[in-house]
Amino acid sequence: MSVLIFAESNNGKFNKATLEVASYAKEIANTLGTTVTAVAINASETNELAQYGVDKLLTVTNSSLESFNAKAYADVVKQAAEKENSTLIVMSSTTNGKYLSPLVASNLNAGYASNVIALPESTSPFKVKRTAFSNKAFSVTEISSDNKVIALAKNAFGLKENATSTTQEDFTPTINDAHLATTVTAVDKTTGKVTIADADIVVSAGRGLKGPENWGMVEELADILGAATACSKPVSDLGWRPHNEHVGQTGKPVASNLYIAIGISGAIQHLAGINASKVKVVINTDPEAPFFKAADYGIVGDAFEVVPTLIEKLKAFKAQNA
Repeated sequence: MSVLIFAESNNGKFNKATLEVASYAKEIANTLGTTVTAVAINASETNELAQYGVDKLLTVTNSSLESFNAKAYADVVKQAAEKENSTLIVMSSTTNGKYLSPLVASNLNAGYASNVIALPESTSPFKVKRTAFSNKAFSVTEISSDNKVIALAKNAFGLKENATSTTQEDFTPTINDAHLATTVTAVDKTTGKVTIADADIVVSAGRGLKGPENWGMVEELADILGAATACSKPVSDLGWRPHNEHVGQTGKPVASNLYIAIGISGAIQHLAGINASKVKVVINTDPEAPFFKAADYGIVGDAFEVVPTLIEKLKAFKAQNA
């Protein structure tokens, strides 16, 4: 019996969330005295998994699965779990992972815990710590079923290299044609930028910037920090920024190591989407802005003065430490 992970990939390359899941699964496997098996669909760059403790890789090559299909992918994971006699499956909490994990659990008649943030507190009984109520509380959940599916929250465990020798095996699961009834006709992807999903640092701004013409300093700050850019819901609704940058409860959730909010008041829906970020820095002219109550660091000041000064200081720091 091995611990099974689904190795999600983008354009054939494994994403950061997959490597984090592999790191996490390896720690559990060591505790259980077993190995880690990954199943990947149409992945072309497979060597990276060996650096994060994956002992065996099942590779699925199928042109009908080029685009993400939750039902079909869930069936692939189920068949991989049955083949490897895996009773513990670890998934990621990416957008696709959140669709996929419950279906995998249903297919395997497994207990399911989402938003897991730490290694199991015990394996017999099996208990995991997870976030609840939009990251406002924690819950220790016991899974008593024979099969178990857990979804690791992004940036909860981090990347931990554990180099091993990975054996690779071609895997040809049965694909149910009924699961392929929905076809993807087009996919729009952001290119050339750090994505919100993979970013360790996110620089976000709101209506306090007064207009889209002032976003240059946000993008410059993000570029210096190697960060992704984001925005509040009103900003995307006004058309100042694309909707794929909207973060919050009704947008994309953010679990970055550093979240910088510029000119965002901090409505509860926004805070619910970024509460999982480890360090939150707020820049706002209003000292009573709700965001300051959730911030680790706060700067009361005009963004048009604070941000350029911050950019200048960061450039000087990088020049001195180049």
